[in-house]
Amino acid sequence: MEAEEVVIRRATLQDVFPIHRLIQSYPHELILRPVNNIVENIDRFTVAVRGRELIACAAWQILPEIGCPEGATVELQSVAVAQAWRGRGIGKRLVRFVLQRIDGFKPAQALVLTFQPEFFGSLGFREVPKTQIIHKIYRGCVYCTKHTNPFTCPEIAMALPLR
Repeated sequence: MEAEEVVIRRATLQDVFPIHRLIQSYPHELILRPVNNIVENIDRFTVAVRGRELIACAAWQILPEIGCPEGATVELQSVAVAQAWRGRGIGKRLVRFVLQRIDGFKPAQALVLTFQPEFFGSLGFREVPKTQIIHKIYRGCVYCTKHTNPFTCPEIAMALPLR
């Protein structure tokens, strides 16, 4: 039998539980998301599938710039590739798909907080000081239960200019 191709596509509600399981498989690297949060944001998830198997996911969120809508940043979130599928270029294809999808909004930049700076660096992201992403810190990091201070969190902030 011929091997099935990996397909990158927008997520559907049928993907909610597989997305949840994949994110849960990285408890130290990712912010865990309850099922209801995935359902509420399913329109912002992208997945990679092979046949019926979900092997990767990524989500995005718009971080507004007060008084300057065109200066908004899009944060990539919950970027995960199943362990057995890592190192095959699926993560890069997935992130590129998300970047292409958000391009229509014309955001100023894409942002990610990551433990994988080499991966995101290979896609053109560059490390930025967390003091440059205060909007992200006030929108999300202050609610993080993993670290007491967003500025001492070991995740690396990286940005990709889009304009």
